[in-house]
Amino acid sequence: MKISIGNDHAGPDYKKAIVDFLKNANHEITNHGTNDEKSVDYPDFAHPVAQDIVNGNAELAVVICGSAQGVSMTVNKYAEVRGAVCWTKEIAFLARQHNNANIICIPARFTSITQAVEMVETFINTKFEGGRHDRRVQKISC
Repeated sequence: MKISIGNDHAGPDYKKAIVDFLKNANHEITNHGTNDEKSVDYPDFAHPVAQDIVNGNAELAVVICGSAQGVSMTVNKYAEVRGAVCWTKEIAFLARQHNNANIICIPARFTSITQAVEMVETFINTKFEGGRHDRRVQKISC
């Protein structure tokens, strides 16, 4: 699966662990994130990730910042994107199963690296249930 990832200065260690996990699972990764903790602007990394979804260059994506709110707000500006802020694997599961989320937004300051990898694993392995949820998802975009 093609997966895009982006992060600001709060997430380089998270990104490294997630990318290592994804590569070990034979996924193709596009990295738009920063690699160090020098302060950067999260939209500069979130927009390219969202564009990968919109342009079909990624099936799913991961964005990481301190609270996940900024990256979530940024990616959700795109009609084709459904970015979900997740802090447990159960929320990641429901975001995919019920909301057909295509980007998981991870709050690095409120989750551990181990939790983040587990959430990503759950997110990419969960299928959208469809049915009554499809009707609701179709009503999200303006």
